[in-house]
Amino acid sequence: MVLSRTDTDTSYRSNIERSRPVNRKEFVGVFPYLVSPVDSDGKVKEDVLRSLVDHLIKSGVHGLTPLGSTGEYAYLTWPQRRKVVEIVIDAATGRVPVVAGVAHTSTQEASRQARELEAMGADGILAIMDSYFPVSPKGVVSYFSGIAHVVSCPVVLYTTPSFQAANLSIEVIQELAEVPNIQYIKDASANTGHLLTLVNQVGDRIKIFSASAHIPLFVMMLGGVGWMAGPACVIPRQSVELYDLAVAKRWDEAMIVQKKLWSINRVFQKYALAACIKACLKLQGFDVGDPVPPLEPLKGPALEEVKEVLQGLGALR
Repeated sequence: MVLSRTDTDTSYRSNIERSRPVNRKEFVGVFPYLVSPVDSDGKVKEDVLRSLVDHLIKSGVHGLTPLGSTGEYAYLTWPQRRKVVEIVIDAATGRVPVVAGVAHTSTQEASRQARELEAMGADGILAIMDSYFPVSPKGVVSYFSGIAHVVSCPVVLYTTPSFQAANLSIEVIQELAEVPNIQYIKDASANTGHLLTLVNQVGDRIKIFSASAHIPLFVMMLGGVGWMAGPACVIPRQSVELYDLAVAKRWDEAMIVQKKLWSINRVFQKYALAACIKACLKLQGFDVGDPVPPLEPLKGPALEEVKEVLQGLGALR
């Protein structure tokens, strides 16, 4: 018997609902995008990553996201990616949820990665689409729904127009919102109008996380549930403070904090993201190593500018 697409989707959704744990926590708050510490031989620096995970959790973050843009996923081999996630899950010891990034040009390989990372203990999947040839809207839907269909954990869509050739249009997101475990989106469009359209169109089905491209406080004002971004890896306490003020609707106080924190977003937009965050962490005492080649580390005036920003935020030990 050959099942139609509708039959397959219905069967899948029933299986998802049966298999999904009833006590699964929602994702809200500050989720730092972790760097991937790798030495010159390509070995993941386990002790450093464990130390960073522990530091971030003790600083009050609400979750961790390995293998996002800051994690240089595009430059890592699959064994390196797997090792990073394995270390983060083990180091977190269930204290906060771990949402692991999955990305590939192939739906089949991305789905395989998602299955494996969930089996390792990831609490959620951050779904990223790499592309080489142009992909139609139908193909984009197929890619993300294909990932969601092989896992029971929540899936976070990651839309980054500046890096992705394949666009997650409003229409595509509306269709993906019908998949039961696609429950979140991290929007890095830097377009507040687009963000408000998302809130209006799918806000009742998909919860929205801010990216560093946005001003997180404004995203929270629009109904966002938190901030998934690299800067939170460097300023976790300050990021949590901003989130707490927003949740309490203490907008005037939150705006004071937001204005101060924007300086770090500005330098991250000015310089290469992963290189900038690794430079910050090294200044803070975490020996995370250099960016993965062919990316290059920050040097000279750029490094001095980053150091000055960290000092201004009280973010140097």
